[in-house]
Amino acid sequence: MKQFLVIVMMIVSFAGISQNSGKAKALLDEVYNKVNSYDNIFVDFKYALSNTKENIYQETRGDVTIQKNKYYFNYLGATQIYDGKKIYTIVPENEEVTIENKDEAEEGTITPSKMLTFYRNGYNYDWDILQNVKGRQIQYVELTPIDSNSEIKQILLGIDAKTKHIYNLIETGKNGTKTTITVNSFKTNQPISKTLFTFDAKKYEDDGYYIIRN
Repeated sequence: MKQFLVIVMMIVSFAGISQNSGKAKALLDEVYNKVNSYDNIFVDFKYALSNTKENIYQETRGDVTIQKNKYYFNYLGATQIYDGKKIYTIVPENEEVTIENKDEAEEGTITPSKMLTFYRNGYNYDWDILQNVKGRQIQYVELTPIDSNSEIKQILLGIDAKTKHIYNLIETGKNGTKTTITVNSFKTNQPISKTLFTFDAKKYEDDGYYIIRN
């Protein structure tokens, strides 16, 4: 009888996990479909990195305009442009531009163009807490890397239950480092220049920039 009860409890437990995983995936699918329905997206965000053990805390902000797989990204005083083929990283402080092929620059990283859709592959999903943040209902989904060798322990993805937009991302590394990205402003279908994602090499050469082509 005791063994039978243990088996029943295990079945109930696994059924609950499966149900929660299904709910989480359904919500993430809604987020993905919503993101893909827009012509373009502008995100202004806050980035915070902390490691209590190492006594590290850094905070900064950035913004990115995304149109399909192209993006224009401002962060830490630098600008990065992806035109669909190559990535251009412009650093005014060094008067330097680095030009890279997409695959080389993006290997193993979550790039701006993947910022709102990275969760589609490589993670197990679980339903987490619902939290009231300044009157907004934020539903969290826990993402756990499928790759056991990943340096990421866990990601909590906060989703606005009403708009289905991502509110924040909290990544905890196996080394204890916590990275939090919080969306300050999320705008869609904005009027943007046709040349926003076009890199003009001559302009920077005329300004004396050193251009590195990898």
